[in-house]
Amino acid sequence: MAKKSMVAKNEQRKVIVARYATKRLELKKALIDPNGTDESREAARVGLQKLPRNASPVRVRNRDAVDGRPRGHLKAYGISRVRFRDMAHRGELPGITKSSW
Repeated sequence: MAKKSMVAKNEQRKVIVARYATKRLELKKALIDPNGTDESREAARVGLQKLPRNASPVRVRNRDAVDGRPRGHLKAYGISRVRFRDMAHRGELPGITKSSW
């Protein structure tokens, strides 16, 4: 089980990323625009730097949906490898069977 404060901080980061997504996209487009002037590119670069750090989607961490475990996250299921194994053993995941030989 992850610390509740870390899970809450990650949720807050998701909110901040969503809030600044359109502004960030516009600045990125201005930065790589081939028809833009050097001044507009510089202004876009400075604008990107002025955004909050947590506005970057790279800072959001994939966590287990059940207990918030940050490592071993399986993207297709939204849970960690440990939780996946437990749920597969108990038969809680439809279509997943534990193999043994």
